[in-house]
Amino acid sequence: MVKTIDNVVPVLHYYFDPLCGWCYAAAPLIHAAAQLDEVAVQLHAGGMMSGENRQTVTPALRNYVMPHDQRIAALTGQPFGEAYFEGLLRDENAVFDSTPPTLAILAAAVLGGDEGIGQRGLAMLARIQQAHYAEGQRIADGTVLLSLAAELGFESAQFAAAMTEQVAKVDAHFSATRLAMSQQHLRGFPSLVLEHAGQLTTMDISPFLG
Repeated sequence: MVKTIDNVVPVLHYYFDPLCGWCYAAAPLIHAAAQLDEVAVQLHAGGMMSGENRQTVTPALRNYVMPHDQRIAALTGQPFGEAYFEGLLRDENAVFDSTPPTLAILAAAVLGGDEGIGQRGLAMLARIQQAHYAEGQRIADGTVLLSLAAELGFESAQFAAAMTEQVAKVDAHFSATRLAMSQQHLRGFPSLVLEHAGQLTTMDISPFLG
């Protein structure tokens, strides 16, 4: 069961994956929640495309994700760049792997002193999503992730070391996320659960997404 970050401030638990298009759709909502002093946002990465589920980009993958991405763009106005549709999604040397960007998010949280993967982790997630969907960058590439971290003010060697430290912890993080989702009967990403005064309430964000 998830635990509160604070005994007083309500916690918004956000279950996500950096390669989930609908999580990108929900990004403005998460950003708005993160600006509130009355709530703390805690990130739970699920490893949707990690390990055996990582995929090399193929025409079949492109044909599968493009209609979803186009629908997301139409419904939410989130930007998808030409470099993504006609660059990344046509590069059969590219790999979709949730683990490296998740390592970067966890590293940003640790270096930022975040409790429960708060503001610095959120900032890294947002930059990774923009790099992937708007700019068509290869977010499974460590060099790309270090460049994004530098943009956010992290020192490269320190950030690389923090990412390496997270390698031994990320599988446990994924497992904890999946267990919590199972316990709370959450069906997929993105999912939001508000924790307040010891009570967990699942938040329906489908109206926002559609």
